[in-house]
Amino acid sequence: MTTTAPVTSGTVAVPDGTLYYEVRGSGPLIALVGAPMDSGPFGALAELLATDYTVLCPDPRGHGRSTVIDAGQDSTPELRADDLARVITHIGQGPAVVLGSSGGAITGLALAIARPELVSTLIAHEPPLRELLDNRAELTALTDEMIAVYNSGDPIGAMRKFGEMTGLSMPEEMLEQIFGGERDPRAIASDDFFYRHELHPTSGWRPSLDALRATAARIVIGIGDESADLFCDRTSRALGAKLGIEPTLFPGGHAGFMEQPDAFAERVREVIEAT
Repeated sequence: MTTTAPVTSGTVAVPDGTLYYEVRGSGPLIALVGAPMDSGPFGALAELLATDYTVLCPDPRGHGRSTVIDAGQDSTPELRADDLARVITHIGQGPAVVLGSSGGAITGLALAIARPELVSTLIAHEPPLRELLDNRAELTALTDEMIAVYNSGDPIGAMRKFGEMTGLSMPEEMLEQIFGGERDPRAIASDDFFYRHELHPTSGWRPSLDALRATAARIVIGIGDESADLFCDRTSRALGAKLGIEPTLFPGGHAGFMEQPDAFAERVREVIEAT
């Protein structure tokens, strides 16, 4: 019989806004963190892990139900790491295992540098660190093009360019379904915030490798077993090479936790138990 773990939601005030979060289950704390993705897509994985863990799923600033007062302020990894630190401290059950996906993996890396006492293990799943790649100048130019296309009023074109650069393309019918009709104003605001104030500060972030080597947090670099040779596979392997960490394969691709949540949850447990 499938059971659903009760979900408790709450908010944490920060100097420039409000952070929304959800909590399920009981046991050691694990935080599932995205950027720009909010807590929603982590739902299936959170349910599976809630049998063993207290599962924290926050919405990052400017997305979902988290708000910012100044929507023109850039969302940097350091700022989001401070947000996450505040939420973990508010929950009061840390240190936490932090599973960060994509931009959330970069948030987790920044947290491991700034507040290592709050992180027992960081699973950085496919962090898009373009500055670690040899063709970073080309990638920066492509990102500029993507943002320009979005700012021209063509979100579908921007997503096409995103897919061309990362290999994470969507079928045309899905793009039309998402962007072709009337959209939720909150979804539009989230896209605006991502393209204009989050994309460059996140993918253009260059972490202090010395600080990551020195952090007390255990770092696991995760790569989807279906991501071979894609952008985030290359960035993850580049980070692993610089830190002397052999990446760990997880089921599925960049969004393996949504594609194969059961297998992904089992892999997360294996990684934590190997600590």
